[in-house]
This record gives sequence, structure tokens and C-alpha cells, in this order.
Amino acid sequence: MHNNNYSVNVACLCEKNFTKSLEEIKSFFSFKMLVLDLNSEKYKNSKFDAIIVDHEMFDKIPRNLLSLPKILINKKKNSISNAEIIFKLPLNILKFNKDVIELCKKNEFKKNSLIEIKDYILDKNQRILKKGAKVLKITEKEINFICTLKTSEFPLGKKYILEKIWQYSSDTETHTIETHIYRLRQKIKETFDDKDFIKNTKDGYTF
Repeated sequence: MHNNNYSVNVACLCEKNFTKSLEEIKSFFSFKMLVLDLNSEKYKNSKFDAIIVDHEMFDKIPRNLLSLPKILINKKKNSISNAEIIFKLPLNILKFNKDVIELCKKNEFKKNSLIEIKDYILDKNQRILKKGAKVLKITEKEINFICTLKTSEFPLGKKYILEKIWQYSSDTETHTIETHIYRLRQKIKETFDDKDFIKNTKDGYTF
């Protein structure tokens, strides 16, 4: 039995009898399970990491929860769904608990690796910059540079970039950084036809 502070919250949307069965074993879960009442507005203000659902209720998942990872309890042999995990009955409680936790952690990691910049998506995990269907592979240092630009309230000077992002010694010539950033800007221009993604002003580099 788990007795801890839950870091993972999972919604449950199943038919009544199966919900009752899950309620009876939920003390073995290391995640918090909240049974959804579709007649109540309370669930709309709750934050969930995933949703457990069976086939009877799969088409009734509320719109605001459709993007959640789905754990399907499958009672039909040849059914097809877009669930991330499908469990057959009877449940193996330990595997069920482990797989739900791992799914939520992977999804959280994936969310944290995606950063919106203008109308681009920076995927730190995949090391790519995306805009629509176009994708550009970039290096880890280029990712660090773009992320620092994103969070900085002021343009970044060459000396700061040299020491804090590229981690070169202070006696390295600043044209080294200029060359790196020029190459990055060229790659972005060639892939996305965007010469202003990174701007070079008299105060430094900025978006």
C-alpha cells in the first residue's frame, strides 16, 4: 500500500462497476485517482496528468481533457483507439501502477522539452526547431543560446554569450561567437526563409 504525497493526478472515466473496482484497489496506486463526474463542473478546474477510461466512456471524454495521455481499459478484443496504453482485464495491479506513473513522467518530460518562440517550437529533447512542417536540427549550444534569448529581458552582448553560453575563456576573440551565430541565422534563413528570427542590434542579439 502506498502512503505518500502524490505527484501524479489521474482522472478516471469508466462505467460504474469498473470504477467501483478501481476505487477498491486505489490504495495500491502511487498516483492520485479522481473519479470524474460529468454532471459536475468541479473537474474543469482540476489539473490531471492522464486519464483512465474504458470503452463504454471513451467517446465521452470531455474536450478539455482530450489532449491528456489515455490509459484504456479494453474489454473488447479487436477495438482500435488512440490511447497511449491499453490494458486487458484482469489487471495486473503492480504493472498498471508502474505503467501509469511512467506514462505521466514521460509526458511531463516531453512537455518541459517544448518551448514556444514566436510561431516556432523548440524541442530541446529532439534538438530541433520546428515551424509548421519544416524542421531544423540544431546543436545543444544553439539550443542554450536560443533559450537564453527567450528568457532574457535585454539583448545579449557578445562577451556574455562567449562566457556564459558558449563557455569560452574571456580572451577568446568575439568574432568566434559572431561566426557561430551567423551560421545559426543562416541555417534558420535557409530552412524557414526567416532572416529576423534572431536580430543583431547595437546592444546585442535579441528576438
